[in-house]
Amino acid sequence: MICNLKYATGLAVAAAFLALPGSAVPQEADAKPVQPAPTEPAAKTVEIDVASTLKQQAGMYGSEMIAEKMPVAGVHASTIAEIEGGIVTAWFGGADEGAYDVVIWTSRNEGSGWSAPKPTADGVDTAKRIQYPCWNPVLFRQSSGTLLLFYKVGPNPTQWWGMMKKSNDDGLTWDKPIRLPKGYVGPVKNKPIELANGTLLCGSSLEDAGWRVQMERYVQNRYWNKTKPLNSPLDFAAIQPTLLAYPDGSIQALCRTKSGRLTDCWSTDNGQKWTRMKRTQLPNPNAGADGTVLADGRALLVYNHTRRGRSPLNVSVSRDGRAWEAALVLENQPGEYSYPAVIQTSDGNVHVTYTHNRTNIKHVVIDPAKLATQPIVEGQWPQ
Repeated sequence: MICNLKYATGLAVAAAFLALPGSAVPQEADAKPVQPAPTEPAAKTVEIDVASTLKQQAGMYGSEMIAEKMPVAGVHASTIAEIEGGIVTAWFGGADEGAYDVVIWTSRNEGSGWSAPKPTADGVDTAKRIQYPCWNPVLFRQSSGTLLLFYKVGPNPTQWWGMMKKSNDDGLTWDKPIRLPKGYVGPVKNKPIELANGTLLCGSSLEDAGWRVQMERYVQNRYWNKTKPLNSPLDFAAIQPTLLAYPDGSIQALCRTKSGRLTDCWSTDNGQKWTRMKRTQLPNPNAGADGTVLADGRALLVYNHTRRGRSPLNVSVSRDGRAWEAALVLENQPGEYSYPAVIQTSDGNVHVTYTHNRTNIKHVVIDPAKLATQPIVEGQWPQ
């Protein structure tokens, strides 16, 4: 049985739930290659196997599956956005990741539960009479009210290209798809940041010649530009940044890596220049993470706090993006619980969607004001 999260006026959750028992480095064309960073000791981590962590955790409001049964065998990589009177989510799904029939699906919740999943974008090339798989959708609602859907199309992540669709009615209907300029994929996994002038700062990455992170800008809905790569693959193999915009104007990019830990770099000029990428204390099993800066100024991050596997799935918070505190364990059973997407809606609640064993998308609601936290010391999740 599915426990539905229902929305009343102003996105107040109204239904009852089953409670879960450095200095800036300019990105110049003639910049010298980045030298490998000194080897650092591996972060100490523990494997979480504490069943009681899922019982009545402070701040946990409730959870549900998006669908009782998905219309396809495999689903992954969800995204979520607030719309007028509700929320909307999207993901890719088909026979299996990378299969030709994988398309982008969406579902809406405006107060009466989640709508039936609906195909919203595909990789059909009518000229070549071929269908490519779709990947990694990203929903974002601009301050103007336009809902954007970014996604990737192509045979694999080393050959994919960026696509975009627009909706002026919160996703009920969509304009024709637009292919992004060559070398741009848009926000690769996580939502962009809208700057004061309307430009979207998009955390992006490429995988065709080593894993490297770049920042792309969609400038006032008119054109695109981008930075040089923020990392050398010889230093860190990093992709899929999540952007955290702090009250002091600084922006932190936290990245998935193959190094066993999340890495980060910082900007103080709206993403024009970035500090050198460094490891954080937070472990990473080469899996996507996402976060947001809350209205109270704290950063909230959802990620797999482990160096291997995609369980557990954890929530941490931080005042400065450097010292993190453990807040919640969303999942800790064997399986895959991965690729979270995180937003804070206008009612103050935090909404998280994530892959649940590749067969469904799970939705969790958190009240951040009620979180009880403990410091994470040397990468260890407190017991």
